[in-house]
Formats: sequence, C-alpha cells, structure tokens
Amino acid sequence: MDHLRGFGIEILRLVAWLLLLLAIFIPLERLWAVHPQRIFRREVWLDLGYYFLNSLLLTTLLVVPIAVLARLLHALVPGPLLALAGGLAFAPRVALAMLVGEFGAYWAHRWMHEVPFLWRFHAVHHNAEQIDWLVGTRAHPLDLVFTRVSAFIPMYVLGLAKPVENTADPVWVAIVIIGTIWGFFIHANARLRFGPLEWLVTTPAFHHWHHTNDARRDNNYSSLLPVMDWLFGTFYLPRRQWPPCYGIDNPLPDGLGEQLVYPLLPSRHPRPAIDPPREA
Repeated sequence: MDHLRGFGIEILRLVAWLLLLLAIFIPLERLWAVHPQRIFRREVWLDLGYYFLNSLLLTTLLVVPIAVLARLLHALVPGPLLALAGGLAFAPRVALAMLVGEFGAYWAHRWMHEVPFLWRFHAVHHNAEQIDWLVGTRAHPLDLVFTRVSAFIPMYVLGLAKPVENTADPVWVAIVIIGTIWGFFIHANARLRFGPLEWLVTTPAFHHWHHTNDARRDNNYSSLLPVMDWLFGTFYLPRRQWPPCYGIDNPLPDGLGEQLVYPLLPSRHPRPAIDPPREA
C-alpha cells in the first residue's frame, strides 16, 4: 500500500512539473517560434509517454551502475586530490563537477553518433522531425543511463559528488536540476540567441543544429558547455541560419513500445560511424 501511495505521489509531482513547464514554454514558443507548428503537434503524446516513463525509471536504473563504478574507480584516485575536492565550497564544487561531467557526457554523446550499436538507441531521440521543448524527454532509457553514467563517473572519481544513496548529495541534485531544465530549454522551438554568451552556454540555436538532418549533422554534442565542442572540433553555429530539416534517414516505428524494442532487434539499416557530407 505504501508503494502504491508513493507511486501516486510521484505521478502527481510529475504532473505538477509538467504544468509548470507548459506555462513557461508554450508562451515562449508562441512568441519566438523558429518553425510555426501546433502545440499538440504530431507525436506529442509519444513524447509525453517518454516524459513519464523516463522520469519514473531513470533513478532506479542508475543507482546500481553508478554506485558500483564510483566505488571501484574512487579507490584509484590519490587521497590528497579527494581531500582537495571535498574541501571546496558548494558553488565552485558544483561548477567544477559540471565541467568534468560535461567532458564525460560529451564523449558519451559523440560515441552515440559514431558507434553504430549505440546509435540504434540514440536514434530514438533523433527520430523527431519537429522540435520543441518536450522532445528533450524523448530518449531510450538505456541511452540516458549510458550518458548519465559517463557524466557522473568523473565527478565521483574526483570526489566532487557522492554516489546515490539514502540521502541525496546536494551537488548531484543541483546538477540534475540544472541539466534537466536546460535540456528542455535547448530543445525549445524558440528563436532565442545569447550573443557572445553562446560561446559559453548552449542555446536552442546551438542544439537545433545538432538535430539537423542535412550536411551539418554530427556536430554540437555538448549539453550545457560548448567549450567541449570547441576543443574537439565539432562546434557549428551560424549567426542567422537555422536547420532546414530534422530527423533521421530511416525513421523508427511510431509506437512507444516499438521504439523501446527497436534498438535490440537486428539492424536492417545500420548508420555508418560518420555519415559522409550531403548537400543541404
């Protein structure tokens, strides 16, 4: 009975968050739309399904792999380095954790595009042909697990955050909240540009170019800090252009259940490690 009550409370919490997000992003996308499209666009119900599914499943799926890997790797780090990280104040600790976490997330994301097997899971996210804030929730759960583990392990190894246990680590909580909110923002169908700040933080323009399905795809892997794309040669952000089209060459099945199973089936159309450039 307690489990059922807890599940009901969690659903209510997710509904409340969804209503808040709707109140923020619907006016934003109505006022500054990149591409005119309906609020209840095609596949909006699919994305709502992913919103609830991943919100309910992700923490449960992450607890064991992160706890095991963090403890194994933690022992390899010199004690003075761990003591130094542990002595930092909260704000610089969060900032440093975000930086090293972004390094791990960048390479996980890039491998999702370059390794055909991993791409099969990540293709679920890129299958969207219309982009708005809710598309940020569309992802295969195993895709999210791989990316989150890759992002959090460097933080745990360096002692900047603690593995998920009975009590939530404040650094972990702060990074999850910032990353989640920013993930909704960069997918928004909103023509918002930050000027010079676009070299410091990701924006909808930056991330929309990651979703393009033309010759400029396979760029802009950073989720929050574009510095990783500068360093590794994948930064692309024209001043006035937006992507002409989104999606993938071989669209996935339409249903939620079918998309969850699809990556596990034999591949008929494996994507090459890096697609050759195509005319826009």
